[in-house]
Amino acid sequence: MKIAVAGGTGVAGRAVVEVLRARGHAPVVLSRGHGVDLVSGSGLYAALTGAEAVIDVSNVTTNRKSVAVGFFDKAGRNLVGAAERAGVRHLVTPSIVGVDRVGHPYYTGKLRQEEIIQGGVVPWTIMRATQFYEFVGQALSGVPGPIALVPTAVVQPIAVREVAEALVDLALGSPRGMAPELAGPQVESLVDLARRLIAAGGARRRPVVPLYLPGAMRKGGLLPTGPGPRGTQTFADWLKEERAATPS
Repeated sequence: MKIAVAGGTGVAGRAVVEVLRARGHAPVVLSRGHGVDLVSGSGLYAALTGAEAVIDVSNVTTNRKSVAVGFFDKAGRNLVGAAERAGVRHLVTPSIVGVDRVGHPYYTGKLRQEEIIQGGVVPWTIMRATQFYEFVGQALSGVPGPIALVPTAVVQPIAVREVAEALVDLALGSPRGMAPELAGPQVESLVDLARRLIAAGGARRRPVVPLYLPGAMRKGGLLPTGPGPRGTQTFADWLKEERAATPS
């Protein structure tokens, strides 16, 4: 089956492409490096021609609301419109658990993406997932200086490979609308995960100081609110896998 992967060169996108190939499907990567620009729409219709499904894992790295909303609005409109013209039967998109409860600028952009997909003609499935394990390192890298200030959030992170497997499963099935939320196997403290990552050599060694922020993030706003599928790879197992894959 020909399945297009929007953002197929990112962390989640590469994992989705690998899963598709391992299952014998033909992924088509939609990225600027492959001649497709989601924001301008250049090359998009041609790349989608003949595709039965699209998995949209496109992303923008920003903490600015205007940038997040601008990207997901333009990319979402272009993708939905081109998919409709190309006769795509199913659009699958991951979102974020708690996206409608935690007031983060980036989350506003993801909510806009959800609205565009839900308002489009192409049959769709949206699956909200918790943060990837890579999120811990990203949180640390975004804090410069000799001390790492890490929010006192509780999270239930998951391996990106397991998210990719779930997205492919959904793409191969019938459109479901809002799918059950996907989360990792354990509820964790983000502060504790940051300290464990640093101790394992996965981030620059420095003290981690809890940053007490008011609001939903500290009170479990990033956790799933009901039953749903859960990953099996723990953070400890993921750390071991990462260390084994890192050249000494």
